[in-house]
Amino acid sequence: MLIGYTTWGMPNVPIDTALAHLAKLGFDAVELTVLPNYTTALANLTEEELHRIKQMYRRHKLFMPAIAAHRSLLDENPEGHKANTDILMQAIDLCSEWSDGAGHPVMDTVLGGVPEDWDTKHDFILERVWELTHYAASRDVVVGLEAHIGAALDTAEKAVQIVQEINSPHLRLNFDISHFDIIGMSIEEAVRLMAPYAAHTHVKDQRGRVPKYEFMIPGEGDFDFVAYLKAMDKAGYTGSITAEVSGMVQNRPGYDPLAGAELCYRTLDRAFRESGVKRG
Repeated sequence: MLIGYTTWGMPNVPIDTALAHLAKLGFDAVELTVLPNYTTALANLTEEELHRIKQMYRRHKLFMPAIAAHRSLLDENPEGHKANTDILMQAIDLCSEWSDGAGHPVMDTVLGGVPEDWDTKHDFILERVWELTHYAASRDVVVGLEAHIGAALDTAEKAVQIVQEINSPHLRLNFDISHFDIIGMSIEEAVRLMAPYAAHTHVKDQRGRVPKYEFMIPGEGDFDFVAYLKAMDKAGYTGSITAEVSGMVQNRPGYDPLAGAELCYRTLDRAFRESGVKRG
C-alpha cells in the first residue's frame, strides 16, 4: 500500500508548490483534483501544462492513483447534466492519457442526489451510472464511485449493490470510510463490504455521529488508523490510502493546507509503522 494525499485540500495552492511539499513530507502518491476553482482545473490543463505536471510527478517520484472530478450524475436539468458530464468525461480522458507505467488513474466521483432517490429513481440512477461507465470502458478507465453521507449513494450496502448491478470491471468504488464511521459502522464491517470493490480510498478523521458530526484532518480525532490498515491489508487491498482534507476543515478560519498535509502524513506514516503493514 501507498500513503497518498488528494489535492482536494489545496484548491488555491499552485501545483508546483503542492507536489514539492508533498514529496518532501514523504507521500508516495497524489490524487489530482481537476474541478473548477482549483489551480489544476481542467480548463487550465493545456497540453503544455499537463506535460509539465507529468514531469513534476516523475521528478518527485510520485504516483497518481486517481483524478478527483466529483460531479453529480443525477442533475435532471439537461444543461446542468451536460456541464457535469463534460467535466467527468474530460477527467476520464485525462486518466486515459496519463502514462506512468503503472496503469491509468481511477476517476473518482460521487453520485449526487439525496438518499430517497435510491428507491424512487433507481432505474434513472442505473441509466446515468451505466452511461458514464460505458464511456470509461471505451477509454480503458475505471470509475471510482464514492458513497457519501446525504447522497443517493450513502451506505456500503448500496455501494456494493450498484457495482453488482452495473456488473462492469470499469465501475468500482472510491472507499471513504469516514462516511461509514459517522453512522456507527465498524471498521471491520465497512472493510468487509467495501474493500473487495475498492479501486481507491480516502481517509479523514471524524467525531460524532449523524446528524451531529465533524470531519477533521487525520490525526485530529481518534479514528483507529492502525486497525483500519490491518483490516485493509487482510482484505487484500494494495493501492493508495489517500488522505483527504474535507470542506469542513477548509472552511475553518486560518486553514493552512500545507500544515494540514503535514499532519496527514505524520498520522498515516505512524499508523503504517505501528500496524506493520508493508508500504510500497
